[in-house]
Amino acid sequence: MNIPSNLLPEGFRDRLPPQAEVAARVSRAMIDVLVSNGYARVAPAMAEFESVLSKHSGDAARNQHLRFTDPVSGHTLALRGDITVQVGRIATTRMKDAPRPLRLAYHGQVLRLRAKQPRPERELTQLGAELVGNDSVAAACEIVGVAIDALEAAGVKDITIDFTLPDLVERLAEKALPLPADKIDAVRSELDMKDAGGLSVLGAEAYLPLLAATGPFAEAVEKLRAIDAGGALASRIHALEAIASTVAGRANVTLDPTERHGFEYQSWFGFTIFAKGYSAALGRGGTYYIDRADGTSEPATGFSLYPDPLIDLADEGVVQRIFLALGTDASTGAKLRSDGWITVAALDENDDAVLLGCTHKWTNGQAIPV
Repeated sequence: MNIPSNLLPEGFRDRLPPQAEVAARVSRAMIDVLVSNGYARVAPAMAEFESVLSKHSGDAARNQHLRFTDPVSGHTLALRGDITVQVGRIATTRMKDAPRPLRLAYHGQVLRLRAKQPRPERELTQLGAELVGNDSVAAACEIVGVAIDALEAAGVKDITIDFTLPDLVERLAEKALPLPADKIDAVRSELDMKDAGGLSVLGAEAYLPLLAATGPFAEAVEKLRAIDAGGALASRIHALEAIASTVAGRANVTLDPTERHGFEYQSWFGFTIFAKGYSAALGRGGTYYIDRADGTSEPATGFSLYPDPLIDLADEGVVQRIFLALGTDASTGAKLRSDGWITVAALDENDDAVLLGCTHKWTNGQAIPV
């Protein structure tokens, strides 16, 4: 079958002017925030040995990688579907001796084997920050705050942060609300689906009050506090309140303590970021552990943002492009560019300022609107 030369695979796209410039501007604004907060930028490889990438991302993700045989080494390689796991690999190998906490930032493209709803893209931009070596409340406060700063720098308003407690069931099952080990996963799944009937069938009625502890943070956290768990939730509630207090007035805060989707590898704290005007979540983050080569693990806290929706809806703005007629002195163009203009130099007498998208032309030493 002959494939048309202008056709791309499903889930892929080209960004044309001026949207490609908007993409660079939005990403640059967000990265600048991360760097200004002490997060040093790393740029992991697009592809890795499939066995290594799967090991660091969990074997469950193995079938989510696009794999191919490397003609040089003969080994199976995989294109990355998540940069976070690559940052973890770098932190625990090549930067294992770097002082902790280690702050790293990243930005790049990731590939999904299949698209996820509600967005059909398979090639996504991922941008984020990881604080390696610390998963304390202070680390969580910093990470949530930096994520909000980055989104605000990209022009996002009316942000909502939805908190969750990924290890909640395991914590309660230990003593406060005992569960047989073989029922923990099932109870966790029913809570994630908000299925009260399913919990009853499992004989886990004691977990039903958790379903009501959702919604605006102030009300939801009080419902969580009212659950008789013998003090097992006290430290978690105190931590959530401390984190929420740092973003008061900057973002709406909600709580869904049993949400697990997207938090399979998080430890005690997780959060999802939403904003008015965007149908899907803009990112998520939380605390987790990174496996080290010596068999130990290291705590970390971080977030990942997916700015493509921001780029799609961003204001393209008015770009000041000035046309330089044939023969204009090179020093004139250099001076205009240093003043912030985008210059478009004529290559022959037939070049036209309007057709070339210019807003002005340089005439008799002045910028004249066209």
